[in-house]
Amino acid sequence: MPSVLLPYDQRSLHYYLILYNISMNLLKLYSLQFPLCLFTRCHSQPPPVLENPYKAEEFLRILLSLYLPPKVLEPVSNDLKKFSKRIIDEIDELGQQAELHQPELIQYSAWGERIDHVRTSSAWKQLKNVSAEEGLVSLPYEQNFGEYSRIHQAAKLHLFSPSSGLYNCPLAMSDGAAKLIKAENISSLKNSAFLSLTSRDPEKFWTSGQWMTERMGGSDVSRTTETVAIHQNNCYFKLYGQKWFTSAVDSEMAFTLARIRHSDGSADQRLSLFYLETKLDDGTYNAIQIDRLKCKLGTRQLPTAELTLKGCVAQQIGNSKEGVKQISHMLGVTRLHNSLAATGVMRRIVQLACDYAKKRTTFGKSLYKHPLHARTLSFLELRTIKATAFALDVSRLMGLVENGLDSVNNSMLLRILTPLLKLYTGKEAVHVISEGLECFGAQGYVEDSGLPRLLRDAQVLPLWEGTTNILCLDILRVHASTDGEWFSILSGEILQRVRKASSAGLGTIAGKLNSDLALFTMFMEQVFTDLVLFETASRDIAFRLCELYIASLFLDYASNNKAHRIMVYIAEQNANHMYRR
Repeated sequence: MPSVLLPYDQRSLHYYLILYNISMNLLKLYSLQFPLCLFTRCHSQPPPVLENPYKAEEFLRILLSLYLPPKVLEPVSNDLKKFSKRIIDEIDELGQQAELHQPELIQYSAWGERIDHVRTSSAWKQLKNVSAEEGLVSLPYEQNFGEYSRIHQAAKLHLFSPSSGLYNCPLAMSDGAAKLIKAENISSLKNSAFLSLTSRDPEKFWTSGQWMTERMGGSDVSRTTETVAIHQNNCYFKLYGQKWFTSAVDSEMAFTLARIRHSDGSADQRLSLFYLETKLDDGTYNAIQIDRLKCKLGTRQLPTAELTLKGCVAQQIGNSKEGVKQISHMLGVTRLHNSLAATGVMRRIVQLACDYAKKRTTFGKSLYKHPLHARTLSFLELRTIKATAFALDVSRLMGLVENGLDSVNNSMLLRILTPLLKLYTGKEAVHVISEGLECFGAQGYVEDSGLPRLLRDAQVLPLWEGTTNILCLDILRVHASTDGEWFSILSGEILQRVRKASSAGLGTIAGKLNSDLALFTMFMEQVFTDLVLFETASRDIAFRLCELYIASLFLDYASNNKAHRIMVYIAEQNANHMYRR
């Protein structure tokens, strides 16, 4: 395999000296000038303290200043300031309570009646109310800031997710459901379900499920779906089957896939899409039996269930046998939400680790003054910065496409970058949080510190909405459907930023990225002729594409006349391969 995909030599003493300087400089850029620990003589260890998340994250504020025009930036910033105060004063405690008081399934009443009641905590219910009031789903549909509304929403979700008690999961599916209704122009749901999904009134706000996974698995739904739909009248059907992994089972509605079974007993090979409401007008379940709640590694705040559909009344959406294509509208949105959850929890562990480094004294000095620890924190900081920039840029693209400011390039970029973003941020989150826990020593392993939960919950991020390998294979599907055009568009976008940077006096940095891209393009030209090699190398290709695109982002930021010095600094380090995977 060409050397472009092989790790760089990082063994020289010179490398480590440079890396030390980078670590200390990066800390200085973020003004991490901490006082000496006042607890030196204490036997107890001071805990890290959650700061106001928007105030503490300078990089997010810098990014927003680059992406938003002044007339949008001011109201968005004001909203984020108020929301961050609410996170400190209210939301974070609700998230902790949701973890302590997890959902419970009560299948039978005291008199033997099957009731299948999912009992959730008051904190979980209050998080739903907060989500409605803050417009965490409704923002991109209210369109107060046009194409910038997705960026506004993305920033709020990034701040919300680590304190959300996993309520960001039903919000992801609800946003996806609203997007599907709007994109498919489903008139029968526009004045009912859509209004409920996008309401800011807690009494009217609905959340949605996304029921795809069955007993045979969730990735290859076209072949593994066993649920059947039997026609009743007009567009209504009854669904029979099992849904094996249904998150947010307490939602008011769901979209799901099934095969239509005809009167002669035959069933469609291709799946159709159905809309259902989980309960009937009398409050009883819509022929849905809850078999059990899942016992999971993490995300225990979230009620996830195995269901049996026993004649569940559902409405067919659109044409028959186009269900997979239709539900893809949801997948793009939920993958973006997944990525924002990843960047949010990465930021949280880094913020707590930096705060702890102020207070913890070892070997006679504050922890942050140890060069090796400073290097570790700088690695975590930079990986978080890169993932956050990537997520916000894909949010920008989604806003452009949704608002009709579309082009072939924007649509194609959104199509290829969304799965790349999700796989990149999912993996990065697990790595960053695991490393972040080490910054607390043994305390990072103690459950009542609240820190291990971050890792347990983060482990779902590479899994939900497509595992890393499944998302890598998505590149092959895009390649087949576009005859390779996707790579020309993506590499063209990177080259455009290289030329802009060269014109802005950043020729040395731009030249290095240009050389990297040229080598990678040569490799891809070989890969395109051998689909077996393409699949085998697809994981390396995917992560390399992510790194090249992120490098081009920071080059673009550095070229901006409003660029903060940290953008130039990170662009230089990307060009020098210091922080490549």
